[in-house]
Amino acid sequence: MNSSVPGPGEAAPTAVPGVPGFPGGTAVSHLHVYDWPAADGLAGGSPHLHTASAEGYVVVRGRGTLETLSSAGFTETPLGLGTLLWFTPGTVHRLVNGSGDLELLVVMQNAGLPENGDAVLTYPPDVLADPEAYARATAIPAWADFPDAASAHAAMSKAARERRDLAIDGYLRLRERVAAEGGGALADLYEAAIGLVRDKAAGWHHHWERGPHGQAEATGRHIAELASGRGRHLHESALYTADSPSRPWRTGMCGMLQVWDLDGAHPIG
Repeated sequence: MNSSVPGPGEAAPTAVPGVPGFPGGTAVSHLHVYDWPAADGLAGGSPHLHTASAEGYVVVRGRGTLETLSSAGFTETPLGLGTLLWFTPGTVHRLVNGSGDLELLVVMQNAGLPENGDAVLTYPPDVLADPEAYARATAIPAWADFPDAASAHAAMSKAARERRDLAIDGYLRLRERVAAEGGGALADLYEAAIGLVRDKAAGWHHHWERGPHGQAEATGRHIAELASGRGRHLHESALYTADSPSRPWRTGMCGMLQVWDLDGAHPIG
């Protein structure tokens, strides 16, 4: 999670002036969890964590399991139609596709942060300790690098599967440590994650300011207005929409996904 990390050359969109963000400053994507078997025989996505953002799931099709490593240790949570769950930053999560057709709606806190490096994959320690090696392992080719959609999809899927397998390699070792030692075994991963995002984190403030922080401040102003017997914001009421995704499904961390371009939202009427 998000699962919505762009490939090289895919920049995070910029906000349209005057258009309020999606409620809570969140982002929404539709995810088809990978059905590729991993080294342990289970099919699914790339284990990773988010350093500053919470993430939520609603299962809309199929069944599977969410594996997590957190302060509570190792947990397996069944997923079925209608399951709703969420987890906080630092929670290592791995989606397992039990039925071959597991689909989720993903709600990501802090729209823009995952696309700008908030997510860290559970590669082996030597890769996590080397930012250049981490970047090489994580890169996905861009559609524009290929002459047709078929060759682009094949190359992107190959790269996504290779990074998934590398993340599984590190994850399975880490899961054994957490099972034996508890959540404290995540300390080394957290230190590596901090090192990987430290130089990027200062640039995340504007996503937070124009997203959840800005919306919370607006709500505070609205409440103060109402408490004083005014409600000017009610006279600015409006309806907005974001067009259905039209670009090809892309290779995310956990599966093939489409992301609604909420920064391209526009008013109706």
